Amino acid sequence: MEIAQGNNVFKSLAGSVRAHDVTGVQVNLGRLCNLSCEHCHLEASPDRTELMDWGVMLKTLDVVKQNGITAVEITGGAPELNPFIRPFITDLSQLDLKIKVRTNLTALLEPGLEGLASFFRVKEVDLTASLPCYQEQNVQAQRGKGVFKKSITILQRLNDLGYGKENGPELELVFNPGGPFLPGNQSELEQLYRKELEQHYGITFSRLIGLTNMPIGRFRNTLLRHQQSQEYFNLLYSSFNRNVLENLMCRRCVSVDWDGTLYDCDFNLALGMPLAGVPARIEDFSKKSLSGRTIVTGGHCLGCTAGAGSSCQGTLEVCQ
Repeated sequence: MEIAQGNNVFKSLAGSVRAHDVTGVQVNLGRLCNLSCEHCHLEASPDRTELMDWGVMLKTLDVVKQNGITAVEITGGAPELNPFIRPFITDLSQLDLKIKVRTNLTALLEPGLEGLASFFRVKEVDLTASLPCYQEQNVQAQRGKGVFKKSITILQRLNDLGYGKENGPELELVFNPGGPFLPGNQSELEQLYRKELEQHYGITFSRLIGLTNMPIGRFRNTLLRHQQSQEYFNLLYSSFNRNVLENLMCRRCVSVDWDGTLYDCDFNLALGMPLAGVPARIEDFSKKSLSGRTIVTGGHCLGCTAGAGSSCQGTLEVCQ
């Protein structure tokens, strides 16, 4: 029933959710991760083996060069665990574009990866770092024992490298709720994060972004286990905000999966819902055909369109 609610919302829009000019590419380097977080829509874990190989990376580099892409966001899993991340970023850094890596922070402390933060700094890579709360017990509940302290350690190291400082690379922190509710006001949450992290740990950062937990993957399993799935979908459905549709990330970005399949977003990627009506392989990437395409939607899209809206760049309330 809950999926039908979301499907009905987007069926009523009947193709009106269409892409604009494609300016960004999100590259998912695989499902391998050093953590198994409760909210992970991809169900990434240390047991996953899917990793993008160098061949797919080369095709992605060609696409970026030939299509005037201005921003590349690298994600996973934990993208740091892909053995080709250094040469991939090295080649990207030779182009005139913005490079961002989404990190769970703790991966930067994995054996053999201790120097990766310094490498990112040298290559002027911006970071979007997941820190679901500024309180240890809440982070532990979502991500596991010891994760909070490791996250604080690497955040302090990133600050030492100039991240989150004036004239330094961007250091975004990501908040997501610890249960079946929408994020609070992003600006107010940012003030709380700044106060708590500076006061207790001397940590500064560029900005906070709030993400709604998507009702898919591991978070959906948690909802079902606690019999909260219908309640959560009712919340998303009743909070649908048509005004945020214009700024949805999927309208200006394409996601590339580890095997080279193209998706409208990382959430469709998680659900195995590739592009429709246009070629869905990296080798067939055409900015002309991808711009103006109809976005593949479903009930899960309520997660991006509820309340103030949610995207990989945070709240969409600016477009209300």
